[in-house]
Amino acid sequence: MPVGIIGHYKCGEHDMGDHHPENGNRLTAISDQLIRSGLDYVVRQFDSKPIDKSLLALAHTQKYIDFVFDNAPTEAKGEDKGEAGENFTVGEDAVMNSKTLTSILYSAGAAVDAVDLVMDGTLGSAFCATRPPGHHAEHDKGMGFCFFNNVAIAAAYAKQKYGLKRVAIVDFDVHHGNGTEDIIKNVFKASPKDDKGYLFCSSYQYPLYPFDIEESDTPPIINTPLAATTKGKEFREKLSAHWLPALHKFKPELIIISAGFDAHIEDDMSQVSLTEADYRWITDELKVIANEYSGGKIVSVLEGGYAPSALGRSVVAHINGLIGN
Repeated sequence: MPVGIIGHYKCGEHDMGDHHPENGNRLTAISDQLIRSGLDYVVRQFDSKPIDKSLLALAHTQKYIDFVFDNAPTEAKGEDKGEAGENFTVGEDAVMNSKTLTSILYSAGAAVDAVDLVMDGTLGSAFCATRPPGHHAEHDKGMGFCFFNNVAIAAAYAKQKYGLKRVAIVDFDVHHGNGTEDIIKNVFKASPKDDKGYLFCSSYQYPLYPFDIEESDTPPIINTPLAATTKGKEFREKLSAHWLPALHKFKPELIIISAGFDAHIEDDMSQVSLTEADYRWITDELKVIANEYSGGKIVSVLEGGYAPSALGRSVVAHINGLIGN
């Protein structure tokens, strides 16, 4: 089955200010590396559609959704003169300009589109090359560069539309997916007594933003902290011991990946020292599990990764793993 890349040029227009690490150049770096690797001729590419606003309520309160929409800047004052436009701060390090709401809707829309393309058999797996990211967005607030939680929305959508009983979300961003955990607990109402058909596995440097995290090996939450000194060997050992057994026991019908590449050794966002080979390794392991339990169905969504060259190379390694090259 083919692998697809889903995105939209409007995802590059969201701007949180000069020199901010979460910027549109991230998508350009990915595109450049895909061309350089020749993968642009191998994968199928799709433009995403903006998500239907009603689907945001699968993971977020209506009050928060209305707050974002009602306060989204609609006019960049002085933009035609090259001046900075109007901004609105949604939450801690989550700032909107006049282009942001559109970017948010196309980013969340890509995750939902990816579910449809994988579930209807058009694609075997899909990677969403989109921004802004989403895994820090909680059910009632945005934070950490994130506004709406793309992977949580996609997971709930997959269960609602396709009647899936078991959806796993795995997050190898160097920062904990606090928003995803929050939504699984407070919106999906999953608990150790009743997982509601969700499993969430997150690895992350600790201590590091967002700091207040509880280590867990009890489904539906598998939180696997990594020391700042962690390199590939320790990363693989930790995930082999904590994630892989839980995923095999869970038998997911769909795996959704929060694919953050900011644990790369070249990325200044953390001190963990992974390489492209480590991202290829975890992709291969997840593909084995997907092949065994779900016919290979994987939806991967970009989260972090702020060193442009390392990000592009890591995404290429990740997509090669999805393909099986």
